[in-house]
Amino acid sequence: MAKRIAVIGGGAAGLMAALYAARSGASVTLFERNEKLGKKIYITGKGRCNVTNAAEPEAFMKNIVRNPRFLYASFAALNNTGLMTLLEDLGVRLKVERGERVFPESDHASDVTLALEREIRRLGVKVLLNERVKRVLSENGRAAGVETEDGRAHAFDAIVVATGGLSYPTTGSTGDGYVFAKDAGHAIAPCRPALTSIETVETWPERLMGLSLKNVTLSAYQETGGKPKKLFSEMGEMLFTHFGVSGPLVLTLSSVLPESVSGVRLSIDLKPALDEGALDQRILRDFSQMKNKRLGTCMDGLEPHALGEMILELCDLSPYQPINGVTAVERRRLVKTLKAVPLTVKALRGMNEAIITRGGVQVKGVNPSTMESRLLPGLYFAGEVLDVDALTGGFNLQIAFSTGALAGKSAAAG
Repeated sequence: MAKRIAVIGGGAAGLMAALYAARSGASVTLFERNEKLGKKIYITGKGRCNVTNAAEPEAFMKNIVRNPRFLYASFAALNNTGLMTLLEDLGVRLKVERGERVFPESDHASDVTLALEREIRRLGVKVLLNERVKRVLSENGRAAGVETEDGRAHAFDAIVVATGGLSYPTTGSTGDGYVFAKDAGHAIAPCRPALTSIETVETWPERLMGLSLKNVTLSAYQETGGKPKKLFSEMGEMLFTHFGVSGPLVLTLSSVLPESVSGVRLSIDLKPALDEGALDQRILRDFSQMKNKRLGTCMDGLEPHALGEMILELCDLSPYQPINGVTAVERRRLVKTLKAVPLTVKALRGMNEAIITRGGVQVKGVNPSTMESRLLPGLYFAGEVLDVDALTGGFNLQIAFSTGALAGKSAAAG
């Protein structure tokens, strides 16, 4: 008789778990608390769905921030090339963009969800929408079924928990999986927002709201024992917001910041291609060509107008000051500020805005070869509910698909 498997959650991990379990011959029921499947998939990659990253295995693993070694068996079950082949076989044509990011050719996230849904329905998976699981049932030291919100019990041979984390709670990610895990005796690593924007102590970024910076270097430091420790330094894009800073560099930084952001300072190098000496020479040349003009006019040649004015304000200089009246000390102050615009981290933006959750079910309680609980046989975990996360670029969705594939396959075989 076919094994009866419940998959809780119809996101990326749950859809793949259902697909792999059904392909392995199991009788699968998928419980989804929302009115449709893949609700979070629809908003990934700004609605375009960055399904994976085409990077080589070694480069891919470098983008996983927490517990990368835990994922070796999952990637053996379904890696990025395997996922791309699977989706193409299901009729989703893919393309690779800058940074090896992989998207549907159509730029529609719905194509991915619909293709996976079509396939699981073709395989006979029973999909129950608007059906929230309240708890996982156990019997004789094994997972034995689920109880839904209406109080009904459903018997199963294995259960895959793929309920997501806490980010974007409007998609149904409200932490149910952590409750199921705790009930089974699992420890939960503290959950925090990751891949999110940063609020700053300084309020001046609000005046530059919407201004995007390209080819700048963002660095972060934290005072430890009176000495600044470098936490991060990378070149790329970022932008100013009404609360602080955001954009690709900032999202990446948010995932590597320590739990306490107290004393974390940011520094933006607006001219990373020039060292201080070369930048000073550049400004001296500009000054000599514009010696009868105002300082603000010279800044317009260096940075967007609003940012140039803000830099001068940070240097305690006036845009109306005549260039021929700028002292060497003032000029050096200007150079230093352009090379290190200072900001102070106040907080990370909340779960409502975070792309993913950092933390979750501690991996030491889960068998990495099967995704099965070491504490309650027959219970499996997949996706964001686990304490595994990565940087932006399709890596997190691949983790969800890979752990889902392994959990579904293992549940069917176990």
